[in-house]
Amino acid sequence: MNLSILYRGPLSSCNYACDYCPFAKRTETSAELAHDRECLSRFVAWVEGRTADTIGVLFTPWGEALVRSWYQNAFAALTQLPHIRKAAIQTNLSCKLDWVENCDKSKLALWCTFHPGETTRERFLAKCRELLTRGVRFSVGVVGLKEHLAEIEALRAELPAEVYLWVNAFKRELGYYSPEMLEQLKNLDPLFPLNNRYHTSRGESCRAGSGVVSVDGDGTVRRCHFVKEPIGNIYSADFESCLSERPCPNETCGCHIGYVHLDRLKLYDTFGGGILERIPLGYR
Repeated sequence: MNLSILYRGPLSSCNYACDYCPFAKRTETSAELAHDRECLSRFVAWVEGRTADTIGVLFTPWGEALVRSWYQNAFAALTQLPHIRKAAIQTNLSCKLDWVENCDKSKLALWCTFHPGETTRERFLAKCRELLTRGVRFSVGVVGLKEHLAEIEALRAELPAEVYLWVNAFKRELGYYSPEMLEQLKNLDPLFPLNNRYHTSRGESCRAGSGVVSVDGDGTVRRCHFVKEPIGNIYSADFESCLSERPCPNETCGCHIGYVHLDRLKLYDTFGGGILERIPLGYR
């Protein structure tokens, strides 16, 4: 079986304070952090045991996970497994990066988000340069807020051309972008127009639920993060029986980690082996 897993454990704390995020500057108790650590350890052990499968994992935490040692250790363990094809994570890149030397970097990838209100461009770019020096594959992105446009343009200018810069559209306000801004953002990220819309999805064929699933800390399996109905549990003896092709039940899909799996968009042809870390073909 060839399976991609979007893992989101109970961790819900972050060291950043972005005003659009409900988990900004949220802290957790020692007991809550211990629970998250136990859930992650159980998940890694399960993956270790799936030696007959080929597995890719994208961690999509509510908050920042790489400041926690157990996530760094999980990457070291997962990337050393012969049957793991890729282990990736969404991160604000605020952690130290020496832990990557414990990983098989040919299987490691980072999805790095720049938050102009929380760190300087210079500090963020220094981390990007360190990733390049250490030989880690990564994409870089930012939320396309109007007030950050100048920073996004400067970021693109200072990143090597072979590093993909993605822009997440701010879709909470109808008509948020002027025609001029839409053109600017498209020049920065050629795939921005694809993100700046809600894709009709009800009844559409999607790999979510068959080749890719969402898994939470208890092992509950859902088709994706945006379909709340559980379909199984990875810790059940008959886990594989829950995997089947299903049409999407939602009216629309507006998030990259959801719509990228819609068959009619053919985005697997666009991203190839970089589907989990959001790196299109042709980029480093």
